[in-house]
Amino acid sequence: MNLAAPTAYAVLVWWFTTGLILYLDRLPQRTFRGSLGAGAVFAAVAVLKLRASAADASAIGAYTGFTAAIVLWGWLEMSFLMGVVTGPRRRGCDPGCRGWRHFRHAVAAILYNELATLAAAGAVWWLTAGQPNRSAAWTFGALWAMRLSAKLNLFLGVPNSGEQFLPDHLRYLASYFRRRRMNPLFPLSVGAAAAAVILLLRLKSGADDAYHATAYALTASLVALGLVEHAFMVLPVPSERLWIWALRADAAVTARDPPPPCLPPTSRT
Repeated sequence: MNLAAPTAYAVLVWWFTTGLILYLDRLPQRTFRGSLGAGAVFAAVAVLKLRASAADASAIGAYTGFTAAIVLWGWLEMSFLMGVVTGPRRRGCDPGCRGWRHFRHAVAAILYNELATLAAAGAVWWLTAGQPNRSAAWTFGALWAMRLSAKLNLFLGVPNSGEQFLPDHLRYLASYFRRRRMNPLFPLSVGAAAAAVILLLRLKSGADDAYHATAYALTASLVALGLVEHAFMVLPVPSERLWIWALRADAAVTARDPPPPCLPPTSRT
C-alpha cells in the first residue's frame, strides 16, 4: 500500500487540529465554555465512532479510529490549555527552587490533566480491547508517549522551550521549563521514537491487508510528527510560523480583552 495517503492525512490532521486548539485557546476567556461544550460533543461522537469502528478491520476503519482518537485527545488538550483541567498548583515555581521539590511542583501544576489523560487512555484501550481494529488505541498511545517525552524534556531543559505557545493564563507554566543546550533524556527520546517509526514502517511493509498497512502507516506518521516537535526544541527554527494564523488571535485578544488582574504571577527559576 502507498505510504503517501496516510502520511498526508496524518500531517493534515495534526497541523489543523493543533492550529485550531491554539486559536481557540487565545480567544477571550468568555468563549471557553462554548468551545469546551462543543468540544465535548465532538469528543462524545468520537468515542462512539471509535467503539463502532473497533470491529471494522479495513482501511476506512483504521482512518476512523485514528481520527476519533485525535478528536478525543484534542478535547483533553483544550481543557488543559484553557486552564480548566490543569493541577492543584496554579502558579509558577518559587525562584531558586531546585531538585525534587521543583519536580513535585511541576507535577502538581499538571496533575489533573495527566490523570484525565490516563483515564481516557484506559477508556480507549478498554473500548477497543479484543477487537480487530486497534487503530484508536495505537494513536492515543503514540500521542501520550510523545507528549510525555516532550514534557519531560522541557522540564529537564532544551534550547527552545516553546513558551510562546502558552496562552496568557498559563504563562506561569514556563517557570517549570529550563533552557539548556541538551539534557540526557533528549537523545534517548529521539532514539526510541526513531526506532518506533522504523519498526512501524517495517510492519507496514510486511502487512498483507489494507487495515494493518494503513494503521501502521498512520501511527508511524504520528510518531514521526512527534519527532518533528522534538526537533523544534533544539533547532533554531521558528516553529510558530506553522500556525501563524492561529497565533494571530493573541493580538486581537490583547486589543479587546486585557488580561484579568487575577492571573497567576509568572516567575522563572
